Amino acid sequence: MTFRHPGRGTTGVVALVVVFAVWTVGGFGGEIVTRTATNIGTVLITLAAGIACLIRAVRSRGRMGAAWIGLGLGALSYSFGEAAWTWIETVQGREVPFPGLPDVGYLGMVPLTAAGLLMVPAARQSTANRVRSIVDGMMIACSLLLISWIAVIGPLLTEGADNTAGLYVLLGYPLGDVVLVTIVLYTLALLRRGGQGSGSLVLIGAAMLVIATADSIYVFLALHDEYASGGLLDIAWIAAFALVLLAARRPGPGLSRPAPESEDDADQRPVAMLVPYAVVLAALVCSVAFYAVSGRSDLFTGGSRTALIVLIIVRQLLTLLENRHLTRQLEARVAKRSAELQASEARFRALVLQSSESVAVIDAETTIRFQSESVERIFGYTPEMLLGLNLVQVVGRRAAPAIAAGIESIKDQPLGVVVLEVPIRHHSGRLRLAEMTITNLLHDPAVGGYVLNTRDIHDSRELQEQLMHEAYHDSLTGLASRALFRERVIEALEQSVRSDDVAILVLDLDGFKEINDSLGHAAGDALLLQVADRLRAAVREGDTVARFGGDEFGVLIESLAARADAEAVAGRIAGALEEHFVVGGRDLRVAVSIGLASGADADNVDQLLRNADLAMYRAKSAGGAGLAAYDPQMLSGLLQRLELEADLRLALERNELALHYQPTVDLRTGKIIGFEALVRWHHPTRGMVSPLDFIGIAEATGLIVPMGRWVLAEACRQAVAWGAGTTRRLKMSVNVSVRQFEHGDLSATVAEVLAETGLPVDQLCLEMTESVLLTDTDENLTQLERLKALGVTLAMDDFGTGYSSLAYLRRYPMDILKIDRSFVDRLGGDREDEALVRTIVRLGKSLGMTTVAEGIEDQIQLAALRELDCDVAQGYLLSRPLPADDAGRILAEGLSAKLSVPA
Repeated sequence: MTFRHPGRGTTGVVALVVVFAVWTVGGFGGEIVTRTATNIGTVLITLAAGIACLIRAVRSRGRMGAAWIGLGLGALSYSFGEAAWTWIETVQGREVPFPGLPDVGYLGMVPLTAAGLLMVPAARQSTANRVRSIVDGMMIACSLLLISWIAVIGPLLTEGADNTAGLYVLLGYPLGDVVLVTIVLYTLALLRRGGQGSGSLVLIGAAMLVIATADSIYVFLALHDEYASGGLLDIAWIAAFALVLLAARRPGPGLSRPAPESEDDADQRPVAMLVPYAVVLAALVCSVAFYAVSGRSDLFTGGSRTALIVLIIVRQLLTLLENRHLTRQLEARVAKRSAELQASEARFRALVLQSSESVAVIDAETTIRFQSESVERIFGYTPEMLLGLNLVQVVGRRAAPAIAAGIESIKDQPLGVVVLEVPIRHHSGRLRLAEMTITNLLHDPAVGGYVLNTRDIHDSRELQEQLMHEAYHDSLTGLASRALFRERVIEALEQSVRSDDVAILVLDLDGFKEINDSLGHAAGDALLLQVADRLRAAVREGDTVARFGGDEFGVLIESLAARADAEAVAGRIAGALEEHFVVGGRDLRVAVSIGLASGADADNVDQLLRNADLAMYRAKSAGGAGLAAYDPQMLSGLLQRLELEADLRLALERNELALHYQPTVDLRTGKIIGFEALVRWHHPTRGMVSPLDFIGIAEATGLIVPMGRWVLAEACRQAVAWGAGTTRRLKMSVNVSVRQFEHGDLSATVAEVLAETGLPVDQLCLEMTESVLLTDTDENLTQLERLKALGVTLAMDDFGTGYSSLAYLRRYPMDILKIDRSFVDRLGGDREDEALVRTIVRLGKSLGMTTVAEGIEDQIQLAALRELDCDVAQGYLLSRPLPADDAGRILAEGLSAKLSVPA
């Protein structure tokens, strides 16, 4: 049996019933053939219905499956009874005994089918609804029992008293039918109209009604020995089980579980609620009709009517209680909804009152019809002061034209919006800038006017302007910032007729860093303020002066001869800055390096700024205190510098660096007492690169830090190698950069290298320039003290060329002063130069420091240093920096040939 084509199966079942009906009514084939055909047809249709129900049970789950099993077994029980009837009557050819085996099958259908119907899942109910359903079931059962008593059971008991056994069997048919129809109607009453499974149950209910009617007729005919199989009664039974078959084959969920019953389900099943009353009405009609025909009424009929009346009263009481419950629920819902509306209204009112905006409604004539209380907090007016006044008159003559124009622009646009910024006078008299949003709601009957949302933006606008000013101006000097300078350069380039109508100057103060580090940031800021004032005075009216940051400034010049005018402005700036500055009672002097670039040499603002920077660095590299104009060769030099920087990074990885060693000699004994390690770079394509070309790049990029560690480790290893197997204790000098002091803990790095190489700490000397002493003095002093605590010798290199003072020499734990070569070069000439060197030597001795003269190139300088009692000498006269192997040979042979050591 298949369920894939329910329409086709339904047509077949209907056709089968029609054929049997026509056959029976028409009497085709005679009485025996007709009886045999209807008996066999009944067996087949009941068997098909039972099998279809069992198949549907397999495809269902839970209680639904159990319900279909009960219906299927009931149909098969009936099929058994019909098969037994057919066998006795047709095959054996004898009269079917009554009561007999067929009645077992017929009556066995009742409990099986009833059990199946009771397994049909109904919606979960509340306790009140469950009690009401039970009363409904009792009303249905009592009504059906009364109808059956009047129509079947009463006559049966009256006329069949002689055959007690047959009487009891015959009573089983109407009573069983009452049970089945009661359960069907009760179950239908529990299902919501249109709910899932109600269609199949309706078909099964119709089948039970047909069976009940047919059974009642059968009992009546059997009671009078007038029943004969093969008639229309059999067609009724066939039609009933055809309905069961259709219910089993019906597509969809079948007898599925309904959703839980909600409070509104009573409204969704009015027909089901009327079922009990309809059955009661039918019972009462039958009772009245029976009394009208017979003129009598027995005890059972009266008792049933009384029971029905009691049940109806109970049902009405339950309905009354339910209605009262529903009324209370409805009242609770209304109260809850009212509370929600009140809370919403209160929340809306609170939002309006606490809003940062003033809300007002004006009519078409701009009369204020509503004003929120927040206006008092924002503008100082109470709502009562404004209601009824004309808005245009309230805001004053400054704001009135703009507001009137805004209203005019949206008066013909429903929901039109216009936003204005207007000055509104506060109640205290202050004028405040306000943002007003006007919305046209004249068409809205609930509003009927223009809605004005107004907020005070005066403070936020002032803050915005302040932030804008701070973003575009230097906070210290008040000059334009780099951002504003850049925007004005862009505007100038866009508006200029010729590209060379625009020129810029980039200025950098020479020596400012030393002043800032030595005298402090407060002195540096005071100096910058005076520089800014002189720059303003030196430029022309209309020129833009900006501070880029630190000690770097910019000037924008716009004119038909911008380049020439820029040179003139640069000259005035240089002259203005030549005069000394007075800061904190001190006379200070600074020079300025100026780079000039013209718009003719650039395609955009970035290129123009870059060109001016390159020119400024060219002026600074030339010694500072000068002007340099951009030329394309500067850019190529920058590109070469970038290429050299990239190659230097690779040099560290490819081991292209090497150390050369220059000896230091004791001027009293003429013996080599140590070496200074100097780094050299063997470039694979450029050859030997001068330290002057790459040390500055390493300093600027931070590569000096890893490079410095490598130099330190390599020099220490070499010193250990030279001292191996001898009693020599050579002092190895290594230069350290200020960047190494700024990056991490230098003392920890030195201790680590000494531990790796095994060099005694007293054989290591670290040389540093005066910039170390002038940069972040407290932190660097701490690092120097840590190095000194390790036992490392500390030397000040190039002494006399910077801003060192005696206070610095006393403060920092230095052991050696290295006299700069610029002083040594002038020895043997001017006596003043000799006196300066003598002063440095005496200073060193007074402080307990060893003095070293570097850059000695002739015997005259050597003799002068001996006469001045300098301790140690170093220079090309004695030896150039040499690779390790050559330096080792000099160490073994000595320098006696180049030195005339006194006895």
